[in-house]
Parts: sequence; structure tokens; C-alpha cells
Amino acid sequence: MTTFSDIFKKSFINDASMDLNFTNVIMSLLAAYVCGMIIYFVYKHFYKGVLYSHNFNILLVLVSMITAFIVLTISSNIVLSLGMVGALSIVRFRTAVKDPLDVGFLFFAISIGITCGASLYLMSFVSTILISLIYIFMVKVKTDSHVYLLIVKYEENAGEDVTKVLSDIKYALKNKTIYKNIIELTLEMKLKSNNTDFVSAISKIEGVQSAALVNYTGDFAE
Repeated sequence: MTTFSDIFKKSFINDASMDLNFTNVIMSLLAAYVCGMIIYFVYKHFYKGVLYSHNFNILLVLVSMITAFIVLTISSNIVLSLGMVGALSIVRFRTAVKDPLDVGFLFFAISIGITCGASLYLMSFVSTILISLIYIFMVKVKTDSHVYLLIVKYEENAGEDVTKVLSDIKYALKNKTIYKNIIELTLEMKLKSNNTDFVSAISKIEGVQSAALVNYTGDFAE
């Protein structure tokens, strides 16, 4: 008489590759590659982060295929799935991801690999196209104003003149550094036009050492 424990034990000793076939593996990896290449071109042509990295873009394609391969492997046998989870749990990545967009693309590639490894090809392609179109739309959408950082370094006696030039502009003080009689201000402001004549006006004030206006993205100046 076959009991439940016998069936459970039998599932643990089955050959790990018994549920896999060559066609399934090729189809899953090919689908992951195609979806990964879509992500590759979207990242390359529409990336608006701090710094584009070609190596990271290649990694996105590899992650899609590697994740699909892992899902195929762990879905074939319970023993392999437990062993794979234990092995992957000790992996540590020490490379810092500086841009949040890179994290989003990395999860994008992993998700595509999981769905392709689970043989959900239609969902993989539809999700890849839909998410890519949403990302492109959000990148291309225009805003009425741009955020800038104005960094002004001047002597203390030029403070009134600098304040007078900035009186007609809305800004928020981000940082103020005073060293002896030298003051350095970092101001955040939103400009609806490309008129930056006030920067030249500040630079011409006697006692102003430097005035720089940079586009503010939240991390670095572009």
C-alpha cells in the first residue's frame, strides 16, 4: 500500500531533469533574451539617470536569461529548489547602485526572467512592452518648470546686492556656509523659462567670487 510519505519521498529522489526538455529550455531562454533586448534598447535610448553605463545595460540582458535558467532549474525538483534557495541566500553584492532608476531596471529584468522561466511567454512580452511604453511616456512628458541649484560665493559686503537681484525669484535655501567674511549659498529654485540673466547680474556684483546655476536632478548636477 502506497502512503503519502512514500509519494513525498519519491518526489525528492526523482531525477532533477525529468520535467525539463530541450525545447522548453531553449524557448524560455530565447524569450528572456528577446525581452531583455527590449529592455536594453529602452535603457540605452531613453535613460535619463545620472550616468549611462553600457556594462550595466548588458547585465540587464544577462540577468533576464540567468533568472529564467534558475527558475527552470528549481521548478524541476524540490531538492534542487531548496538547495538553490540556500545557495543564493549567501550571495552578497557590494556594488553600490547610485541611481534609483538602475534598481528599477534591475527588478524589471529579474521579473522578466521569472515569467519566462515559468513559460509565461505572452505575459513576458506584453509586460515588457507595456512597462517600456509607460517608462518612455514618463521620460518624454514635459513639465512647465525646471529645478535648479544656484551656488553663489561672495564677500559679506556684497550680501545686500545679491539679495536685491534675487528678490524677484522664488527660491529655497538649501545650504549656507560662512568662513571668515566669505559666504556660500546654495539655493533651490524653479524656473519656467530659460532666462538666466540674473546669474550674470550676480556675477557682475563687486565682491561676488562665483555664481553657478546647475540643473538639479536630486542626486548630481547634469
